[in-house]
Amino acid sequence: MRAIAVTEYGGTPSLMTVDKPAPGPGEVLVKIVAAGLNPFDWKVADGMLKDSVDAPFPLVMGIDGAGVVEEAGEGVTRLRAGEPVYGAFFGVAKGLGTYAEYTVVPADGAIAKMPDGMIYTQAAAVPTASMAALNAVRAAQVDEGRTVLVVGATGGVGQSAVQLAALQGAKVIATAEPAMAGRMRDLGAAETVDYTSGDLNDAVLAVHQDGIDAVLHFAGDAAAVQRTARLLRPGGAYVTTNFTANPDELAAQQIRGVNLNSETSGALLAELADLIDAGKLKIHVQQEVSLDEAPEAIARSRSGGARGKTVIRV
Repeated sequence: MRAIAVTEYGGTPSLMTVDKPAPGPGEVLVKIVAAGLNPFDWKVADGMLKDSVDAPFPLVMGIDGAGVVEEAGEGVTRLRAGEPVYGAFFGVAKGLGTYAEYTVVPADGAIAKMPDGMIYTQAAAVPTASMAALNAVRAAQVDEGRTVLVVGATGGVGQSAVQLAALQGAKVIATAEPAMAGRMRDLGAAETVDYTSGDLNDAVLAVHQDGIDAVLHFAGDAAAVQRTARLLRPGGAYVTTNFTANPDELAAQQIRGVNLNSETSGALLAELADLIDAGKLKIHVQQEVSLDEAPEAIARSRSGGARGKTVIRV
């Protein structure tokens, strides 16, 4: 089968032919229609998990996918052949990913039936980003009346976080360039801040002199954490998916710091599907590319500045 893979950690992703996998007991074989591109994918290919996962090579890239169950392994009853599914198909330990024509997934893993009326390219953009956003909103204990700053709001995780925080009744401030400000407001942001023009802290404090309640941090480094943490009132929460927070240092400032290890599960996917079906969560696909074009899309992802999700049509 055709797949985008690397032959060593740090290698250049390329289109190659690899063996088609077969489902074992408790697994399903999924024919991939679309795969979501996440920064996590190329970080894994660079060796981010090499000390904890003994992955074989070639290592097929990709975690998120949407497709059709082609075959169910022994003992699988929850999913049947022919059903459209989506999920976070974490197959690194077997060298399997979603940038391929087929992958194998544990039937009891982070896989669920696709939301009604959703197309494959949209569904593939949901799993990792939107589950991370939902986990971040919950970790920050966002609720009605809270003021929340979303840093990296225009990316895949950020756009879902803006919507999910607003659904909780929070007042959301989204970082966005002027061209994306309208999009952020459409998603539920009460305010936007242009992070490319002037100091972010000054812009926020100009409107919120007493500070804010939470920061959801999806872009930036440890220095950015230290700066934006100054915006928080005592008792506030700083949640980051980049593992750049120092919880002890933040605790000394009476701030709860969380380096989010995002949970993935079929139950969370089903919850997101309900929100999508109800029109409460919208997924914006920035661009669609073919499997042949995927290496170039991966290179663009490395450069940052996402304004939505990139999806690979398999």
